[in-house]
Amino acid sequence: MLLAGAVSIMATLAYFAYTLPLPDGFGETPDRPSMLLKAENDEVFASRGEFRGEWLSPGELPQTLRHAVVAAEDRRFYAHAGIDLRGIGRALAANFEAGEIRQGGSTITQQLAKTYFLEPDRTFKRKIQDMMLALWLENRLSKDEILANYLNAVYFGAGAYGVDAAAWRYFRKSARSLTLAESAMLAGLIRAPSRYSPVKDLETAQARASIVLGLMQDEGYISEDEAVASRADPAVLAIAPDAHPGWNYLADRAEQDAYRLLGPMAADLSIQTTLVPEIQDLAEDTVNRWSGILGSGDDAVETALVAMTLDGAVVAMVGGRNYQNSQFNRATQAKRQPGSAFKLFVYLAALDAGFRPNSLAVDEPITIDGWSPRNASGIYRGQVTLRTAFAESINTVAVKLTEHVGRDKVIGVARVLGLTSELRPTPSLALGSFETTLLELTGAYAAIAADVKRIEPYVIREIRGRGRTLYQHQLAAGGSRGAIPWKRDAMVDMLMAAVQTGTGRASAFGRPSAGKTGTSEDNRDGWFIGFTGDLVAGVWVGRDDNKPVDGLEGGGVPARIWRDFMTAVYAAPGVEGKDPFIADAATKHVPVSAKDGRDPMSLKDLGDVIRQLFE
Repeated sequence: MLLAGAVSIMATLAYFAYTLPLPDGFGETPDRPSMLLKAENDEVFASRGEFRGEWLSPGELPQTLRHAVVAAEDRRFYAHAGIDLRGIGRALAANFEAGEIRQGGSTITQQLAKTYFLEPDRTFKRKIQDMMLALWLENRLSKDEILANYLNAVYFGAGAYGVDAAAWRYFRKSARSLTLAESAMLAGLIRAPSRYSPVKDLETAQARASIVLGLMQDEGYISEDEAVASRADPAVLAIAPDAHPGWNYLADRAEQDAYRLLGPMAADLSIQTTLVPEIQDLAEDTVNRWSGILGSGDDAVETALVAMTLDGAVVAMVGGRNYQNSQFNRATQAKRQPGSAFKLFVYLAALDAGFRPNSLAVDEPITIDGWSPRNASGIYRGQVTLRTAFAESINTVAVKLTEHVGRDKVIGVARVLGLTSELRPTPSLALGSFETTLLELTGAYAAIAADVKRIEPYVIREIRGRGRTLYQHQLAAGGSRGAIPWKRDAMVDMLMAAVQTGTGRASAFGRPSAGKTGTSEDNRDGWFIGFTGDLVAGVWVGRDDNKPVDGLEGGGVPARIWRDFMTAVYAAPGVEGKDPFIADAATKHVPVSAKDGRDPMSLKDLGDVIRQLFE
């Protein structure tokens, strides 16, 4: 009686399953954003979002791929009716022997049902549901249609959903053109995309593909000779996004900017970034060499570096010592006090008010609204030129200048140059008591280097999708590159003095350069921002918990990191020993006054060697 009742129930369930209609939209590609990010040399170095290639019909799928998936995932696929009782029995026996669930006994049809209609819960209820749905799918679709729908929807790892997306993701080709070795590798990914990921471990993925080839041979899909030949010539990656983990800092920024520029997008996007691999590698190598100088382990400091051309194109970005350990981008997300690096804006405002590099000021104790600024040296030098005060980063003179020209005037200059952080007109404004990011501050210095009103740092040159250009970076006209409201040449004169004889002496690397150090209160942050006639770079060093760092100052490790990075760039093949091209942005300069006891030095001998290097 009980047996008859069970059979009746199963028959009823089967009837309902077979008579269910397919839902609207079944078999269609869902709209999901995806991005492939390319460096300046067109190398694809990262991906973001979920990738879905073309929806391929059964006839477009290579036979080797179909056979590989069936052999690896469901060898009785063409024999069962959606539920494989033998497979279930085999799984039960294996699980009983292991004392835990290791096999599920699910067919490709059941996996398709779960992918489209069910949550990935491993419960008895869900198992019954996917069985019912499998019976229904087998009644509504042919075997080839079920397999095609499955391959167009299943996850292959690395953000690739569907076999065509996976083929492009790993091999830079359509799934229509997959070889036997490539088909075996993709089929091997389905069961455990993370464990067998070729991006993480190519040898493991190839070993898994070899097992799939053996299964295909056992099922009679390929001969022994074909299996041997395919193992001798295994699939290799055409794209290895994780080969450069440090490049992901710029990739993350590019992803954010793409959403900002285009808003939500359903198309697969190809993004041409400004990253120059050679310069990025030099930046990472430099940061890695200096890691641990100011502590290790829990006491280790972090380092960020940004390099850009004079139009704001970010060619290198290091957001921390190790992206795999921390994805927090200290070049774009960390807001820290710039210290004396903010004096750029103070002196620009003073120059605009009529002061000159040779103007005199008195370094002496002062008190403003009950606050008394101190010099880092603890001494007062009396009468000095503004050039000397800037080069030696004398705090009292910077505060006096700010009070003379007006705090709002200084804030206005900073705003024009691109600082968006909150700036309060407090007496300590002149000493960089607010917070900003390395990218923002480096962009402000880039405007002085380029002799333009404002630079907007950018990491995206072009975005393509749906077969057309959706965005292309354009140099700003009018406002950003219009009339210069300050005395740029005099400012460059003082920035050069800071490198030649001031707090930035450690940054000097044998070529004319200009820059400024910065150290925040209690040595929490160290900065150096500087430029040549071709390249602008900023370095920040500090701790994520904002605790003081013994011995940290802008003229120390940050300046030396900057020096080593620039030395490496200019010593690269194609630059050393050549006469650089004279860049227009470097031809103007006010000679250094003899009063400071130094020989005049010009920026005019600097050239566009970065472009020359990587042409």
